[in-house]
Amino acid sequence: MVIATTAGIKISVKNFFRPEFSDLRKRHYLFSYQIQIENQSGYAVQLLRRHWHIFDSSGEYSEAEGAGVVGLQPVLRPNDIHEYESACNLTTEMGKMHGTYLMQRKSDGSTFEVEIPSFEMFASYRMN
Repeated sequence: MVIATTAGIKISVKNFFRPEFSDLRKRHYLFSYQIQIENQSGYAVQLLRRHWHIFDSSGEYSEAEGAGVVGLQPVLRPNDIHEYESACNLTTEMGKMHGTYLMQRKSDGSTFEVEIPSFEMFASYRMN
């Protein structure tokens, strides 16, 4: 698990290789990741957008950007936690991701970015 905290918003990430949804002969490797967003600040915030940077071991780079996470733009009051799971397809058995969330402070409408910490993805058989 990797963790980063920005402006009182704690992001924790765990990831998993999903061999049951991968096809190594077709260079299709699926990795899932679980994100926990914990509001440790003293104010309510809303997650507006996400922006991912995705790399694989062949040097391919892509970005994923859009509103919310898995169709939601959750509001987190102080001490609230929001969890979700998503996935990423790579063409190699190793890669990494990192990114940011755009958050809005509900009290005054101001926005700020929160770091999503960098995490590495490895097909489980590469760990031997």
